Amino acid sequence: MRRPALTFEWVLALRFLREGRMQTVLIMAGTTVGVAVIIFITALVNGLQTSLAARTLSTQAHITLRPPDDVPNLVLDRNQAVAARIEPRAQRLRSIDQWERIERELPGFAHVVAVSPMATGAGFAARGEATKSIAIVGIQPERYVRIVGVPERLIAGSFRVGPGETVIGSELARDLGAALGDRIRVTSTENRSELFQVTGIFDLGVKDINRRWVIVPLRTAQSLLDLPGGVTNIDLTVDDIFVAEAVAQRIAAQTGQLAESWMAVNTQLLTAFKNQTMTTRTVRVFLVLIVALGIASVLVVSVVQKSREIGILRAIGASPRRIMTVFLIQGGIVGAVGALLGSGLASALVYGASFALRQDDGTPLISGGIEPGYYFSAAAVAIVTGLVAAVMPARRAAGLDPVEAIRYG
Repeated sequence: MRRPALTFEWVLALRFLREGRMQTVLIMAGTTVGVAVIIFITALVNGLQTSLAARTLSTQAHITLRPPDDVPNLVLDRNQAVAARIEPRAQRLRSIDQWERIERELPGFAHVVAVSPMATGAGFAARGEATKSIAIVGIQPERYVRIVGVPERLIAGSFRVGPGETVIGSELARDLGAALGDRIRVTSTENRSELFQVTGIFDLGVKDINRRWVIVPLRTAQSLLDLPGGVTNIDLTVDDIFVAEAVAQRIAAQTGQLAESWMAVNTQLLTAFKNQTMTTRTVRVFLVLIVALGIASVLVVSVVQKSREIGILRAIGASPRRIMTVFLIQGGIVGAVGALLGSGLASALVYGASFALRQDDGTPLISGGIEPGYYFSAAAVAIVTGLVAAVMPARRAAGLDPVEAIRYG
């Protein structure tokens, strides 16, 4: 004997949904909109956070490795045999101990995708009668471009940083009256001086950096800062900016150096991200509640409307468990169909937003794609919500007395 394609419970659930066509359409529309809004808001907020973080971190490393601070001095009181107070020590410019060994080990840490040693320190740049305080930034150009994309931010010249060459910020070039091909004299706080030809001018979008950075070759910076063969910090980039703090802690624990992530440095930005995430979760909770109440109310009405049919089914032998299963299936179907249609609607909304929402430079504020995880999580929430919302109506239907249901239904 051929087995039916659908069981009794599925056939009855589909029939009830079909007979209450208008109610079914309305509740599925509500579920669809709820799922679409959940996916859209999640994609929008995550896109905004990623965009803001990328713009903020475009001028800095995700993690910076520095030598530990010098320990404070214990100042002894002449009249006492124990230390009376701790005096903070001025932090001198010094190199990371055994930095070449540490640099070789850093790519082995999970999530680290770029490493660049640097020698940085204070100094002065002079041209003619103009003199400005600067930050000497000694780099290996081919490695540093993986940390900060200076070449993409050039407004004049090229990113050529060879011996005797420098790339400076637009504000500093304006202050010194320097243009491409001009020469500026850079003097470090160690009273070492060298003449550089300006080969490029950048605009990183941060006035302080544009006014202070003078990018020179690493070896030249080591000479100017009196750090022969040393580096003051090692900059790193990770593949996921939101794991930077965890990676920094692991690196600090294993190398014994001071590792600072962008999350530790930009606490206000991180707080703003957390507030946005909390707001998104709150909105999602209310949407789930609204969808659940909508499904439950429709199914309750269905139980009332189908009381007589349910009573007849009970009278001819349908168990309360089977009746309950019928309404749970209805809740699951509403959730699943709403998840499917809502995912499609969300894709259209995000795609349209990628064209409508633009940043000041004309680039999209969010990408037009949605991570697959958003679809799966929203679908799971919709189906579970549909099932949970159907529990109460299902129990009510299963508990109906057949005689009373037939007589008064």
